[in-house]
Amino acid sequence: MVQYFTKDGLKKLKDELKDLKTTEMRRIVKLIAEAAAFGDLKENAAYHDARNAKSYLLGRIEQLENAINDAIVVEKKEGGVIQVGSEVKILFDGKEEVYSLVGPTEADILKNKISYQSPLGGKLIGRKVDEEFGYEVKGKKVKIKILKVV
Repeated sequence: MVQYFTKDGLKKLKDELKDLKTTEMRRIVKLIAEAAAFGDLKENAAYHDARNAKSYLLGRIEQLENAINDAIVVEKKEGGVIQVGSEVKILFDGKEEVYSLVGPTEADILKNKISYQSPLGGKLIGRKVDEEFGYEVKGKKVKIKILKVV
């Protein structure tokens, strides 16, 4: 499935993949070998935990490889239209907020990075400065006005 990323977001995924394939995989393999040395693998909790950690790691590696293979890097275009990679200043129910629109794996609300697939992100994509629209939050309708697009 195609996923859109900023250049930085894709780089972070590639860095994570490299770390998992090298550093983490070596660490897990070492844990498995150490736990296996204790003998009787049937009742060896440390061995089973290490094997489970390896399975999780392999699953995460597969997820990252799929995301990277399906990735489309979005280059920011001029013109003031909100797109992936845009930083947007909005008036959210009378309060100014600044958000960056990013891909789903880059989203971090604590850093004001919202996914283009999120409800608010989806409403913002394709809009321009001075546009206004209604938005519902927890059953309450609020008015949003786009103040600036960078």
